[in-house]
Amino acid sequence: MADPRISKFAKVLVEHSARVVPGDRILLEGTTAAEPLLRELYIQILEKGGHPHMMMALPGMMPFSQDEMYLTYAKDTQLDFVPTFYKLAYDQFEGRIRIHSATNTHGTTNIDPEKLQRRGKALSAITEAQFRRGGDGIFKWVTTLFPTDGYAQDAGMSLKEYEDFVFGAVHANEDDPIAFWKSVESKQQSAVDFMAGKSQVILRGPNVDLTLSVKGRTFMNSFGTYNMPDGEIYTGPVEESVNGWVKFTYPANYGGTSVEGAELTFSNGRVTRAKADKNETFLLKTLDIDAGARSLGEFAIGTNFDIQQFTGNILFDEKIGGSFHMALGAGYPETGSKNKSAIHWDMICDMRQDSEILVDGELFYKNGQFVFEK
Repeated sequence: MADPRISKFAKVLVEHSARVVPGDRILLEGTTAAEPLLRELYIQILEKGGHPHMMMALPGMMPFSQDEMYLTYAKDTQLDFVPTFYKLAYDQFEGRIRIHSATNTHGTTNIDPEKLQRRGKALSAITEAQFRRGGDGIFKWVTTLFPTDGYAQDAGMSLKEYEDFVFGAVHANEDDPIAFWKSVESKQQSAVDFMAGKSQVILRGPNVDLTLSVKGRTFMNSFGTYNMPDGEIYTGPVEESVNGWVKFTYPANYGGTSVEGAELTFSNGRVTRAKADKNETFLLKTLDIDAGARSLGEFAIGTNFDIQQFTGNILFDEKIGGSFHMALGAGYPETGSKNKSAIHWDMICDMRQDSEILVDGELFYKNGQFVFEK
């Protein structure tokens, strides 16, 4: 018997996230492990009058999610090759739904970091189109995840427990999950409105002493359009404004490699010092992938208190209520960010104890909660 939560999950993605209307060409990305959800998405997009284009891969062969087979066997010219059909879809289609569905989340752990970086540069042409066209409102993209044994093991759960966690996080177990995500939008809007026209942001706490500017930048209300699940407000800080240090309290995972205890020092917007307790060499090499990798493309505050445990997957972990995260590399143009890079690497820091955020000298956030005057 089919899990009724999968049908509701698909409905959220089609109607709320991708907002499919008749004539939309929608790229569906996922592996065979996500077949139940991909099948339901295919049907519901057709029912909405859209044109689903299925790009289903075998586990370990998905270009934007630990494509271990390609990275293992591809020569340099192949690593530099931009995938034809993906590039066409990102340049021309009206939307895409990506279902992360890896069965082995550590498949690229022993791949040469230089190969990962070289492949990342080739794929950056596709990522750039995604961010640019998404920012212009003409490409409706959303990224989500289908529960697999690999993700469950990373989270320290059984598959059944992890399925309940994922479907609960996207609220597919409710009568009207779309109504829930619309309520998230209204709850977060007051914080977004407060930040309009503000300039200086100061973060203080046991693991952070950082100053940055958001002058002229736009805070976005993230409520399930680009990511599912969701729950954050974010912007692109003024590139040269970031000064200070931060030690990320959660492992920073990127491309199948986990960097633990990452600590960064910023001077005039660039990382001038970086260290880590584990996989420091990977961190340093990734910072040198291109000119934009040492600058921030995103500053965000996680608002989803339904997600409290770290699972090892950034899609969920960056939304943890009471945390903030920053992304090295490419920024979202709709925020005003000008930073470009082949990477977009989110790193998370807990703010629930002895921590605060000041905005233009006013207390905005304390110990994981917004405290500003609405």
